[in-house]
Amino acid sequence: MIKTTAYAPVTPDTVAALADIFGADYVSTAQADLELHARDQSHHPGCHGEVVVWPRAAEQVAAALALANARRIPVTPWGVGTSLEGNPIPLYGGVLMSFERMNRVLAVHADDFQVTVQPGVCHKDLNEQLARCGLFFAPDPGANATIGGMLANNAAGIRTVKYGASKDNVLAMQVALADGRLIRVGSRSVKQAAGYDLLHLFVGSEGTLGIITEATLKLVPIAPYMGAALAAFETVETAVEAVVAVRGSGLEPAALELIDAAHAAMLRQAEGVDLTDRPTLFMEFHAAHETALNLGLETVRDICAELGAVSFRATTDTAERKKLWHARHSSYEIMVRTYSEKGFFINDVAVPISAYPELIGYIEQLKREHGVTAYMIGHAGDGNIHVEFPFASPEEYAQRQAINGMIVRKALELGGTCTGEHGVGIGKAKYMPEEHGAALEVMRALKQTLDPNNILNPGKVFPVD
Repeated sequence: MIKTTAYAPVTPDTVAALADIFGADYVSTAQADLELHARDQSHHPGCHGEVVVWPRAAEQVAAALALANARRIPVTPWGVGTSLEGNPIPLYGGVLMSFERMNRVLAVHADDFQVTVQPGVCHKDLNEQLARCGLFFAPDPGANATIGGMLANNAAGIRTVKYGASKDNVLAMQVALADGRLIRVGSRSVKQAAGYDLLHLFVGSEGTLGIITEATLKLVPIAPYMGAALAAFETVETAVEAVVAVRGSGLEPAALELIDAAHAAMLRQAEGVDLTDRPTLFMEFHAAHETALNLGLETVRDICAELGAVSFRATTDTAERKKLWHARHSSYEIMVRTYSEKGFFINDVAVPISAYPELIGYIEQLKREHGVTAYMIGHAGDGNIHVEFPFASPEEYAQRQAINGMIVRKALELGGTCTGEHGVGIGKAKYMPEEHGAALEVMRALKQTLDPNNILNPGKVFPVD
């Protein structure tokens, strides 16, 4: 267990000291600002910080951390609040550090396929700028998350199957430590072999080891030819078999997504997408040559037909392809509108691709046995699944939590992980001992070394007394 420090309150003197660092206009104790930064998009209850600050430079972040560390005040970093596991909720009050104002693109290194940014840049906004250079930052979690938040949680999304997660697309970072030191980790060189890999120590640490103040990212050229395909199947199990077959065929889909029949019906009704009420695979392919793209689409058509697809549609039309992915990205918002009177418990696990059919079959079995409404949607190409449970009462919430635990333990049994991309945050901390065993003690030792007073995003990643 990580024991929480006896934290000091934020006093008027502390607020004044923060105003000296950031400027009075960038420090607020107003209730409206505290409310705005009290919760993310998860089902976890919100908590208020005691003061919100908006840094504009790394040196301000470092100075504020030195102050907070000396006074034993917790600090929680905040991007835009799109996370789904309570990662930026300030559980112990203190300073809420919002990076909305640190949103500049510092340098585009087009010849090196790199860009250097501040942490508050949102990835969709970044890609709009990079499109002028014919480049893009590949990870796409759906929501317009900040780069700092994506790196802190090792966000992934629909393109992970081809391009990797955030950890695979970062070369260097500047990080502010709990004691106020600013350090640089990694390098702009693609090949790096000098010393410990501190870069990836901070990626995925959810702001518990240090706060990211700058990042240099890998970019890839925008493919000149892109195509999308939809394949519907009679059962989820058959659709999952097709996922494994497509991955094993030698094709390299840029995205390979699974939605269940209920999701397909909801997207058709809300977005006007031409879908049947059946489990459906969303696929996208990128190619340097039109012939290669068409050959890939034909190959995947054959694979799906062999596995009994009841319908298959492919398109190279840009507008139609974007409409499909807009619908896919809007699925969570559509569910929230559909069940406006309910909350949502969102599961996130991942397993090796060979174990994906067994995991999905197990989830289907749990749904039948417990008679629960649940939607499955996942980045099937890399073995990641999200099960989304609406709930309307504490009793339903407790039941969904119990089923979530069963799914997590099944994923661990299959050689997978308790969280594929949402991070540990609040809800997955209790599974960390089961997943990591003795390695969790090494993580605690690292935390103790870098943050001995436990001021950095306390209550996350580790089980808490």
